[in-house]
Amino acid sequence: MSLASSAMVVAAKGFEAWSRTPVETRAAALEKMADLMEAKRDRLMTLLAVEAGKTLSDGIAEIREAVDFCRYYAAEARGLFGEGRLMPGPTGEENRYRLRGRGVFVCISPWNFPLAIFLGQVAAALVAGNAVVAKPAEQTPLVAFEAVKMLHEAGVPEDALVFVPGDGRVGAALTGHPHVGGVAFTGSTETAWAINGALATKRGPIVPLIAETGGINAMLVDATALPEQVCDDVVTSAFRSAGQRCSALRLVYLQEDVADHLIEMIEGAAKELELGDPRLTTTDVGPVIDAEARDNILSHLSQMDKLGRIKFAGKVPGGALSGGTYVAPHIVVLDRPEDLTREVFGPVLHVVRYKAKDFDAMLDSIAATGYGLTLGVHSRIDATVKRVVDRLSVGNVYVNRNTIGAVVGTQPFGGSGLSGTGPKAGGPAYLQRFALEQVVSINTAASGGNASLLAHSGE
Repeated sequence: MSLASSAMVVAAKGFEAWSRTPVETRAAALEKMADLMEAKRDRLMTLLAVEAGKTLSDGIAEIREAVDFCRYYAAEARGLFGEGRLMPGPTGEENRYRLRGRGVFVCISPWNFPLAIFLGQVAAALVAGNAVVAKPAEQTPLVAFEAVKMLHEAGVPEDALVFVPGDGRVGAALTGHPHVGGVAFTGSTETAWAINGALATKRGPIVPLIAETGGINAMLVDATALPEQVCDDVVTSAFRSAGQRCSALRLVYLQEDVADHLIEMIEGAAKELELGDPRLTTTDVGPVIDAEARDNILSHLSQMDKLGRIKFAGKVPGGALSGGTYVAPHIVVLDRPEDLTREVFGPVLHVVRYKAKDFDAMLDSIAATGYGLTLGVHSRIDATVKRVVDRLSVGNVYVNRNTIGAVVGTQPFGGSGLSGTGPKAGGPAYLQRFALEQVVSINTAASGGNASLLAHSGE
């Protein structure tokens, strides 16, 4: 029996006891996990820097998000699970609506948020009463392993949470297993298609796929926007975390009346970013995840360079850091948005100028990509903002601010179309997708009638 099959068998057995564990116990385990992460913050920050290349500020933010996931889902679960909700009905009958776990959830997480996304998926599935087989990205197993150990310490049984590291073949074996009760996945659209196909052809219950995938995230900037604010938000959105966020800005549309001035400002700000060792407090941009990612980005930049489209190219570190997987921030000016045919997952900002009269055509070009993850709008005209929001089906729209750093419980995160299935992580609808619904109808008259009516009749 393979490692993947063994893990699924163990988790299926663990589900029997964990699903019957009171929701208060499951929620308390998540809250203890949050406390443990705060207590072990320095260790987690070190792992995030060494294994994932996270800067210290990004590491702190990721730990905070992971803590928020645990506390938020614990609070939500207490209201959704447990005794359930009484439904309206005739006297002499009790109808109770409740939620319960689905079975074994396979959680497959990415390397760009190896703690927060990993834990967000796992915590939601667990508190909903499911057992979990967790497969992290092959680039970042150490962070995930640390999180699993801490969850076990927090009170999650070892057979209710099973850790299975490996590459895509392991993930395929897990998602195709007969015991799978659902899949939570964050990663590429192509992999999500493959998982969806495997689940569709599997014999047995039809189970959900919760997927958050990529997108060519855009920002629209008109002539009324505040230049300094645009500059700060573009640089943060495009280059923080070395551009390795699902929500990172890939393509900015600048109204031609202000484009040249804004490009000059953005370029000047990008020059000030410090590339280097992510463990140093002076570092703004760390390395990309590995050599393969670096080479894919550099290949795209080489093509853009041949076409004469690179407006700004930062410098990578030298000396002892010269052999690292660094990619400096770049600004690429395109003739038209259709020239960007895929998501470039790194610190590369693409710029397109547009005429005010072509605003609707610009919106059409964004919609035509099929993606709908994040969108930025910089404008001081309310009607323009409303026009954009009404036209584009995008999961998260950010107005006059940056497009990254969604906050759990405040800005639930997730896209539509080619960018995901929903429901949104960190939102009020997320836990229900991990659960089955059940209604229990009891004829209370069979045991002597409606006691509440009898009590009232004596008053």
